[in-house]
Amino acid sequence: MKQLILGGARSGKSTLAEQLAKASNKEVIYIATANSAHNDQEMDQRIHHHRQRRPSSWQTVESPLLLAQHLQQQANANRCLLVDCLTLWLTNCLLTQDLDTNDNIDNQSHSTRYWDEEKQAFLHTLKTLPGDIIFVSNEVGQGIVPLGEINRLFVDESGFLHQEVAALCDRVIFTTAGLPTVLKGSL
Repeated sequence: MKQLILGGARSGKSTLAEQLAKASNKEVIYIATANSAHNDQEMDQRIHHHRQRRPSSWQTVESPLLLAQHLQQQANANRCLLVDCLTLWLTNCLLTQDLDTNDNIDNQSHSTRYWDEEKQAFLHTLKTLPGDIIFVSNEVGQGIVPLGEINRLFVDESGFLHQEVAALCDRVIFTTAGLPTVLKGSL
């Protein structure tokens, strides 16, 4: 079964995903997309908090960029993969820079191309994966249109990504205040 759990910051989506992974009674592989940035103590604290909550028996795979590749490597019928979270992965892809390039493309053009390639690889891979997979992602498109081109690009791309992933998932849940609402499938 493939599941997508959406919600805002601190909505309870990760906790719900962890409960569902435990309930699968399968080996759980936690695929973390967070990238600990230099001098970002708040993000480091979030990562630490998530690590402390997870059972020690869960293997963690860090995948800030190459999500399709890591999903292919880890998926099998006897495992439950928990990917937390798709919007952090999107952010990492949009902010990546090709340091080896010598042509005169701007970084945003490059990162958009990189994102498009990674997203297509991810969506293609998702269709073929065995086992249970739970995706966690932040729903950010319910507020005002943000200022700044990269911010609007992020909101747009996360919305498009969520639509495409939801179409491929058996169950989609929206979580608010720790309360899950099933949008697709049954709980």
